[in-house]
Amino acid sequence: MKINTLSAQLSVSPQIMPNDIANIVTSGFKSIICNRPDGEGADQPSFREVEQVAQEAGIEIRYLPVVSGKVSDEQVSEFDQLLEALPKPALAYCRTGMRSTTLWGLSRAGRMSEEQILARANEAGYDLSGVIRRIASAGSTSSEVADTSHQIVIVGAGAAGISVAASLLARNADLDIALIDPADVHYYQPGWTLVGGGVFNAQQTVRAMGALIPRGVRWIKSAVAGFEPERNSVLLEGCRTVKYEHLIVCPGLKLNWDGIQGLSDTLGHNGVTSNYRFDLAPYTWELVNRFKGGNALFTQPPMPIKCAGAPQKAMYLSCDAWRRSGVLNKSNVQFHTAGAVLFGVADYVPALMEYVKAYGIDLNFGRNLTAIDGERRIATFSSSTPDGVVQTHDTPFDMIHVVPPQSAPDFIRQSPLADAAGWIDVDQGTLRHKKFANVFGLGDAANTPNAKTAAAARKQAPVVAHNLLVSLGQGTREARYDGYGSCPLTVERGKIVLAEFTYGGKLAPSFPTWLLDGTKPSRLAWLLKERVLPSLYWEGMLKGHEWLAQPEMVG
Repeated sequence: MKINTLSAQLSVSPQIMPNDIANIVTSGFKSIICNRPDGEGADQPSFREVEQVAQEAGIEIRYLPVVSGKVSDEQVSEFDQLLEALPKPALAYCRTGMRSTTLWGLSRAGRMSEEQILARANEAGYDLSGVIRRIASAGSTSSEVADTSHQIVIVGAGAAGISVAASLLARNADLDIALIDPADVHYYQPGWTLVGGGVFNAQQTVRAMGALIPRGVRWIKSAVAGFEPERNSVLLEGCRTVKYEHLIVCPGLKLNWDGIQGLSDTLGHNGVTSNYRFDLAPYTWELVNRFKGGNALFTQPPMPIKCAGAPQKAMYLSCDAWRRSGVLNKSNVQFHTAGAVLFGVADYVPALMEYVKAYGIDLNFGRNLTAIDGERRIATFSSSTPDGVVQTHDTPFDMIHVVPPQSAPDFIRQSPLADAAGWIDVDQGTLRHKKFANVFGLGDAANTPNAKTAAAARKQAPVVAHNLLVSLGQGTREARYDGYGSCPLTVERGKIVLAEFTYGGKLAPSFPTWLLDGTKPSRLAWLLKERVLPSLYWEGMLKGHEWLAQPEMVG
């Protein structure tokens, strides 16, 4: 955690963690302001988690969440009032510190000169030139004048973003590409299942973002606030603007931890965990090891979610560990899913049901987790009767693995790029935007009806790269994405049911059935997941090598 001083009364920092509070107290801070909305990042603790530790340490803390790049006059006024009222010195934080600095800069208007505001922010490591223009133009955020301009702009440096950048450069090394993402680190999220199962160490799933951005791509380390596709503009936090000729949008998903009442208050405590967060996956394995019997609950929210098999993977690996340790026969394992079936592609269900029976898992379909009381260890589910009556079910637990509801990020849902449901509105074959011909979308935030997995992004990236070059006149035949997705279902330590399918649930095996029949548990599929796929991700997919991912041409 790096603390940057703006004045004697206020400092700002990137995201703080609960274990940073002790150092914050030692540094003399008396109060904290959180300007980051919950659910923005995969490694982000909730405000409630930070608040609990801060209050125990005697520090006053307030929550003033600001969507990146959308600092309102009302929020500036509220921030100013908090600075006046809270004991000082105060520390404000967000993802990078930029939103907190922006709030401070706008709140100083009329009290400090523009030059003083800009200089003080620069000394702290933040560029407020965009805010200075906003102040000078009485609140205007017009994007007629750009801070920078590029031939191709990519929003999001996750699996999809880095892969498509690398695939573009593999086809034409002279392209002018900028990639926008504020994160310092990049996660191999498919590995978190194995972290929660005690197979991987969490550090095996993370690398520095700067080491992964392809050479020749300009990294704009900022958060996106919105889009003006009619002007070919991306709006960044701090009121900056990036112009483009072609835009690729792949920001991933938002995990709505607050969508389940009480969840943020108890995550990482009281036996409540989730493999969907980097810092919590190790806690899953800790709980599995400590478990001596009782009620173990595993949940799945309404679709769509990333890696729809992940809730079951956590359950099967936990059951296998308990079977090996002799605890399974003392355990009441329950799977509560909002869906109506165990898995969306019927061909894989028989193999999964064999494990459900062997582990003695109690299946509960049509049940959606709505609340958790961590102190009492009670989970509340809702369900509907055939005639539409909503019922609630309070279920005690000794441990619970939770998957939060998920959606496209706010800056996507509120943009002209979104469909009625809030997803990037693209053609499911070409991945070109249905309204804006120079915009493409891929990855988890696109509205394509495929499984939201890294394997899908691996197939989508070459399609987008090829079709964008066609639109630049560097090709004729278009490529098509067939909806491929893969879900290696870890049914026990050492065996996997390798689900591979395209649009409509059509099976799409990568290997002949005599070598690997994905509908049956396989040791070979486990070796693929544990040893081959991580290297394929880091050294292949993210570097533009399209092994087993060559795009299909049409026309």
